[in-house]
Parts: sequence; structure tokens; C-alpha cells
Amino acid sequence: MELQLLLEYGWVLLVLIGLEGILAADNALVLAIMVKHLPEEQRKRALFYGLAGALVFRLGSLFVISFIVTIWQVQALGAAYLLFIALNHIWRKIVVRRAEHAAALDKPEKKSGFWFTVLKVELADIAFAVDSILAAFALALTLPKTNLPQIGGIDGGQFIIIFLGGFIGVVIMRFAATLFVKLLKERPSLETAAFLIVGWGGFKLLIFTLAHPSVGVLPYHFPHSPLFKTMFWIVLIGIAAGGWIVSGKNKVIKEVDSIK
Repeated sequence: MELQLLLEYGWVLLVLIGLEGILAADNALVLAIMVKHLPEEQRKRALFYGLAGALVFRLGSLFVISFIVTIWQVQALGAAYLLFIALNHIWRKIVVRRAEHAAALDKPEKKSGFWFTVLKVELADIAFAVDSILAAFALALTLPKTNLPQIGGIDGGQFIIIFLGGFIGVVIMRFAATLFVKLLKERPSLETAAFLIVGWGGFKLLIFTLAHPSVGVLPYHFPHSPLFKTMFWIVLIGIAAGGWIVSGKNKVIKEVDSIK
């Protein structure tokens, strides 16, 4: 049983590392765009403050959410938020981004001062932290409980997995963002797949909300049942595999076009 527990937790941690890597690369790219107008020295300082803020806000979000996650209204808000950012990303990717890009070509860039840029970076960090921690919670909540003491409203083992996922996201933003940005440029469909996984995590939080004893729409044990767990992981793996396969085909098409 111990080995099975370790395998389940190890698998979720690997999925979180991949998901955090893609989200962190996207976040790092956004931060780089936000500070690009600053002189190099100020740019480095602004990014340093941004990374420090990312760590603080992720840890803060983790501890706050761990204490209120058992409240069904919080689960419902978390589910709605994750579903929103997933659908919003797909909408902007497909429909809005081209129009914004065209408008940006005709619109002069308004440059902010150093401290106002830092403020915008920190506000972005708050949004990134909530995205990251909620997505990690959604993936970790169906893990079996351990003998570790509870932290807040969740099992100690689940808390550690969520903490490691959030911490790894910050490390990737600092040391490996360039590699993931390169990967996203070569396989852009992976970004959409990552947000689909975030949305799927939002769906799981929705199921937890509907199964909450205070709501009672679904049986309480359903989110923890082998049927739901199996369905959740089959779909998640399908999204990840599909994103990799589609992005690989797009990469081949681009390479063929460049040869022509």
C-alpha cells in the first residue's frame, strides 16, 4: 500500500511539474513583456521583485486556501475561476489576440515608470499565484490521505504536493523559463492544452462542490470513488497527449513551410 501511495503522489507531482512549467513559462513571458521598456538594470530589479513576489504570493495563497478550501462556497468560486481562465484563454487565443495584435501595431506603447511597472508585476504575480495554487489543489484533492497531520483543511501529504508544485513553478520561472518558452514557441498547442487541464481541474472542483454535504447534489463519496478518479485521469492524460501530438504536427507543418 505504501508503494502504491508513493506512486500516486509521484505521478501527480510529475503532472504538476509539467503543468507548472508551461504556466510559469507563460507567466515569465508576460512579466518580460511588462518590463521590457525599462533600462537593463531596472529591468533586472523589477524581475527580481517579481520573482520574490511570486514566491510570497504563492506561499500566502497556499496557506490561506488550505484553511478555507473545505467551505463549499470557496470550492465553487475556485471552480468558477479555473473554468473562467481556461475558457478566457481559449477565447483570446482563437478570437481576440489577432485583433489586439493588429490594434497594437497602430497604437503607440505607453511606458510606465519603474515603481508603477513593479506594481503591475506584483498584481500579475497575485493572479498567477491564485491560478497556480488552485490548479494544484484541484489535481491533489483526489489523492488518498496519508498519516501526516492535517494542515488547514487538507491532508498533510496533499499539502506537501501542492507546496512542491507551487515552489517548482517559481523555480522554473527563475531558472528554466527560457527552455519552456522555447518549447512553447515550437509547440504552441501545449499552452492551450495546459489551460484545458486547468479547466478540467475546475470541473473537478465543481464536482467536489456538488458533493459537499451542505450542497448534496452528488453523493459525498463520488469525487473519491475509483470511477471518478479513473475518468478524471483518463481525460487529463488524453488532453496532455492530444496537445503534444497536435503541437508536434503543427511543428512539422511549420518546418515544411519554412523549407518551401
